[in-house]
Amino acid sequence: MHINYPEIGICGLACRLCPMYNTEAESRCSGCKSPSRIAVGCPFITCAVKKKGIEFRWNCEESNTCEKWKKHREAGKIHDSFKCYQTLEKDILFIDKNGINEFEKIQKQREHLLKEMLTCFNESRSKSYYCIAATVLELEELN
Repeated sequence: MHINYPEIGICGLACRLCPMYNTEAESRCSGCKSPSRIAVGCPFITCAVKKKGIEFRWNCEESNTCEKWKKHREAGKIHDSFKCYQTLEKDILFIDKNGINEFEKIQKQREHLLKEMLTCFNESRSKSYYCIAATVLELEELN
């Protein structure tokens, strides 16, 4: 299977805005579609990529009836420990309306601003804060 959007997660997360993606440490994550993450897998990698050969969970013909996908999306809105999941629904609606290319274009703008914040303001303890800000704030606010 050819991956067209390696920095957009199977569930819709923007990998390029994640703290684990923006580290130089050995623990750096190259995104959920990288060979090492696909080998480990999560339920969505296993189902979407390995079993069905699709790049995004919402492209599955069962996405409207899948309980696991529904619970994942609902949890992100309410109490997910990874704050960035709270924009998942909004991001999927944006993709449905404007397309994946437009979403990626905006994520690249966010990534540019994140890298600027990390370069200029990070004192080595605030990376997660800046990653969250780059994900949840509007572009105008980030600028």
